[in-house]
Amino acid sequence: MESAPNLVLVGAMGAGKSSIGKRLAQHLGLRFVDADRDIELHTGASIGTIFDCEGEAGFRQRERVALERLLADKGQVIATGGGVVLDADNRRDLRARGYVVWLQVDVPTQLQRLSRDRSRPLLQREDREQVLHDIAAVRAPLYADVADLVFDTQRMGCVEAAGALASQLHGAWTSLVPPTTDDLYPANPQRDRT
Repeated sequence: MESAPNLVLVGAMGAGKSSIGKRLAQHLGLRFVDADRDIELHTGASIGTIFDCEGEAGFRQRERVALERLLADKGQVIATGGGVVLDADNRRDLRARGYVVWLQVDVPTQLQRLSRDRSRPLLQREDREQVLHDIAAVRAPLYADVADLVFDTQRMGCVEAAGALASQLHGAWTSLVPPTTDDLYPANPQRDRT
């Protein structure tokens, strides 16, 4: 069993990092943090606005600072942005301070899940399918490089996926956060009370 201060979800857009991550955190009794939302809170601007004003390079710098800040804490499920693995320092930090789960998804599933999403700066083009294929070609080896566990999300809804992933993590990863009394002695209404 591996231990790490945080559980970190990486993967492409539409893999379910945020939706699965929220439910997974509930299963595991951990805090959930979305790295993109953290960036927005600290800048007071949306991801789209940051891309418009500072370009992708400016966003990646902000992403780097946010990841360092989040990984300095512990006991969290962290949903990262899809491009977090592009930075070598980020990959080093992910391996050092997280148990990293790569949520895999194929391009047809991404297209289906993202069909109504107009908020993603990298998808603001007509050739969305080609963009997703190009992104996957670059990022898939980087996800593989940092992943402690690979989990396919294509055929499951987020509730089912979170439960299945929680089961896979049992015995594979443990948080460095000490268990609560309830974790050590869970309530059992069926227990004999003599």
